[in-house]
Amino acid sequence: MAEKDVNRKVLLVFLPSESGVDGAQSLYGEKEINPFFNWFNHSLRSIIKQSQFAIPPLSLMILSSVDVPGVEQSICDMRFEKFPFDKPWDLVGISVQTGMAKKAFELADQLRSRGVSVVLGGAHVTLFPRSCRPHADVLVHGEADDLWKELLIDLASGAIKPTYHSDTFPDLGLSRPVQKRALIKSRYFTTNLIQTGRGCQYRCDFCNVHLLNGRALRRRAISDVVSEVARFREHDRRIFFFVDDSINADPVYARELFQKLVPLKIRWFGQATTTLGQQHELLSTFADSGCQALLVGIESIEPASRIAHKKSQNRAGELVKAITSIRDSGISLYGSFIYGLDGDTLDTPASILDFVNATKLDVPGINILRPTPGTQIFERLREEGRLLFDPLDSTAYRYSFGQEMLYSPKNIPLDLFVESYSDLTQKLFTVKNALTRGLSAPRAKSAVMLFNLFYTHLYALSRHDLRHQQEMDGR
Repeated sequence: MAEKDVNRKVLLVFLPSESGVDGAQSLYGEKEINPFFNWFNHSLRSIIKQSQFAIPPLSLMILSSVDVPGVEQSICDMRFEKFPFDKPWDLVGISVQTGMAKKAFELADQLRSRGVSVVLGGAHVTLFPRSCRPHADVLVHGEADDLWKELLIDLASGAIKPTYHSDTFPDLGLSRPVQKRALIKSRYFTTNLIQTGRGCQYRCDFCNVHLLNGRALRRRAISDVVSEVARFREHDRRIFFFVDDSINADPVYARELFQKLVPLKIRWFGQATTTLGQQHELLSTFADSGCQALLVGIESIEPASRIAHKKSQNRAGELVKAITSIRDSGISLYGSFIYGLDGDTLDTPASILDFVNATKLDVPGINILRPTPGTQIFERLREEGRLLFDPLDSTAYRYSFGQEMLYSPKNIPLDLFVESYSDLTQKLFTVKNALTRGLSAPRAKSAVMLFNLFYTHLYALSRHDLRHQQEMDGR
C-alpha cells in the first residue's frame, strides 16, 4: 500500500468570533440595520479580513509544525472558508476560546454525529475541562507543544487516549521550528508571527494569561528566534508581529534579541507595557530594529481603578510621560483602555479624552470590561451579583467588540454607562480624527489611519448593538 494511503489526516480548525473584527456585523442580525449600513458592513468585511486584523492562528501554526510519520495536518481558518465536510478526516482538532465555546461545541457535536473523531484544546479546555468532555473524543489540557506530538504518535499507531495533560509547562528553550506550510499566505495581512516566550509576572484580575501560562517568564533561545525571523523573511517580506503579551517584560533578553535583529532590517509590530517609556536603552533598540507600532495596555488612568483591578505596572501619573517618550522615539502607539472598571465614574470619559489629546495617542482603543470566566474579576462579579449572563453556563459568555454589556458597573447606572460610552467613542472616532491621526503618526501612518477608519465603523456598530440590547432588556 502506498504511503499516502496510510496517512492519518488531521484538520486543525480556527473559529471566527460572532462579530467585531472577524466580521464587522451586528450581534442581532443585519435585518435590524438600515440598508446602507447593511451594505457598508458587507463591503467592509472583505477589507477587514485583509487588513491589520487578519493574522494566522499562531497556536495552530505551532501544532501543524509537529511532524509525525504517517500523519498529515491541515488548517481550516473559518474566517475564510467553510468547514470541508466533504473530505474524510481521521481527527479534527478545534481550538476552543472562552467566548467561542458554544460555536466550538456545535461544530464538534456535528462532526461526531458524522463519525468524525474530535479533539478539543485551547484556553477554555484548560480552564473548564468538565464542560468540554461531553463534546469531545479527546481533550488536551494546557500548552500542547509536547502533548500534540504524543497525541499524533498515538493516532498513527491507533492507540489515541481520551485525555492528554502535563503537570509542567513545556520547556521553551528546546528548539521547535514553526512552519507555515499549512497556511495560505495571501489570506493574511502577514504570516510573520513570532513568539519569544510565555507567562506574565503581573496579576491583573481581568486577565487570564498568568492563569494559563504561569507567572514565571519562560523564554525561547534567542538564536532560535533570530533563525526563525530570518527564515520567515525569505518567504514573506511583510511586517512581523511579535505576539508576546509584553515584549519588554524581560528587558535584558529583549535588548539582546532585538540588537541581533537589527541587521535583518525587518519592520515589526508588538505588544508592550508602558514601562517601556522608562527603559530608554531598550526603547532605542526597538526603534533601531524596525519597530513601527506597539499596543500598550493603559487600561485605566483612574488610580482607584488601577488599584481595584491589580494593575500595578506604572502609576497613572507616569503614563503621559511614558507614552510621550515612546512616541518621541518614532514608534506609533495603540493605547488600550477599559472603561467601566470599579474606580471609574461618569467623569472618567472626559479624563480619557483629555489623556488621548495630551499624549496624541495614534489609536485609542476603548474597551468595555469583559468578565471572562476563570478570571478573578469574573468570580468577584459573580459573588457580587453583577454579571448579566448565567455564570453557571460556560457557553453564555461570548466575545464581541464592545457590543453588549456583560456586567453592571460599580459606580455608574447601566443606562448612563452605555450613554457615556457611546458618547466617548463617537467623539474619539470620526473620519476627520482618523485622517489626522494617520498623518501625525510617527510610523506606520497608513496602518494607523486604517485602524482609526475601521474603528470609526466598528464603534458605530457597537453603539447600535448596545442600544438594541437596552431596548430588548426594557421590554
